[in-house]
Amino acid sequence: MDRVEQLSATKRRRRVEWPTVSLAVLIYGSWLALTFFHASIPLPLLAAAGGWVVAWQASLQHEVMHGHPTRNRCLNDAIGAPPLSLWLPYPIYRLTHLRHHRDEHLTDPIEDPESVYFTSERWRRLGAVGRTLATFNMTLLGRLTLGPFVMMGGFLISEAKLCASGDRKRLAIWGRHAIAVAVTLAWVVRICGMPIGAYLLGFVLTGAALTRLRSFAEHRYAEDADKRTAIVEKGGLLGLLYLNNNLHVLHHLAPAEAWYRLPRLYARERAALVARNGGLVYRGYADVARRFLLTPHDAPLHPRPAGERDR
Repeated sequence: MDRVEQLSATKRRRRVEWPTVSLAVLIYGSWLALTFFHASIPLPLLAAAGGWVVAWQASLQHEVMHGHPTRNRCLNDAIGAPPLSLWLPYPIYRLTHLRHHRDEHLTDPIEDPESVYFTSERWRRLGAVGRTLATFNMTLLGRLTLGPFVMMGGFLISEAKLCASGDRKRLAIWGRHAIAVAVTLAWVVRICGMPIGAYLLGFVLTGAALTRLRSFAEHRYAEDADKRTAIVEKGGLLGLLYLNNNLHVLHHLAPAEAWYRLPRLYARERAALVARNGGLVYRGYADVARRFLLTPHDAPLHPRPAGERDR
């Protein structure tokens, strides 16, 4: 077994990861402070900070669903459960994201729940306007502006269909989520007096755009599944926001590694990781923006989705 393969076999030491616990306290404390004192914070600053905190919580949720920061899954899930984004129930996020980690299916629009690609059938159904918008969504500008609406709208429509079909598990999840959202909005609107529109635009929409930036260049179709996952080397402040998930190929190989250990591990294994992913490396998010602000990251039509390969 080579050194890169050993990463995927490495198991996290069984202990409480206090940096992650501290981070959770900081995120939820910041959210409470921003909502409570919103009236005294200039609106642009409130939107920037609120969006940051919601996106930061999404990164925290991503961390806890991979078995951090404790050995107790119920406790970990409780840390990730508060619905600050309102639209995404944590149990569904956990279920779909762990399916995404079947690396042999990465980018497949049928098998990968986080794929942004289309099958031939769906592509045809989009029509000319839909295909134009889908292509725009493959640019960074499109992903930051149109992308949050595509992400949230597509997800909610899909979930509505599952609930309408009588899926009891989904109905139960959404029932519990509705209660949690009601409690969240009671704090925001009734106790803190924040207009719901300000929360939706400043916290929810801005937070969704920041998460779209993170995921924009994470994956790209290639025949070799090992070459479908990218690396953004210099995350900077955004690396903190994304909990070093910019080192994405390393995360897929070693999801049991805590976020704060990834940079040192990446520095040690860089040559092997870059060789494994075929050199799909960006210097930083400014490099991603320079390349793809107005240029599509890839064609939206997937070349070989599951179900079409044997036709």
